[in-house]
Amino acid sequence: MIALPILGCNHDETTPTSAVESVPDTSTSNEKRYTGDKETMRVHYLEIVTKNVDAACDIYAGIHSVTFGDADQSLGGARTARMSDGATMGIRAPMHDGEKPVTRAYMLVDDIEASVAAAKYSGAEIAVPPMEIPGHGKCAIYIQGGIEAGLWQL
Repeated sequence: MIALPILGCNHDETTPTSAVESVPDTSTSNEKRYTGDKETMRVHYLEIVTKNVDAACDIYAGIHSVTFGDADQSLGGARTARMSDGATMGIRAPMHDGEKPVTRAYMLVDDIEASVAAAKYSGAEIAVPPMEIPGHGKCAIYIQGGIEAGLWQL
């Protein structure tokens, strides 16, 4: 069983119970609510893609009193800093001409293959299938409703 960020989304009777669990309906509406088997979701990696990496790092460093490291080539050249909850923020330049500036959260999952399958089943476009990042785990990117989101498995 996996946890997906779908709390409060409407689903029909064909939503697989292997992807979500039904929560007792306490509302007065006919809306159904679903949640995964975990009570919380955790951002593992917050990625910012920008054409001006140094300026973005300077802004976050100035506001939040953090220090960004040197470029980590295994993370696309991202300069990283640890966030207060233990997650990592990475700021990097676009890796190709088609990549636009974006802020993308990667949610921690136990099984990235099953999570990607559930995202695809729910109608998401899989932009980047699961890939190994040496020393960091596996990540994937999906797009739902024009919003890019990531998954990360350690």
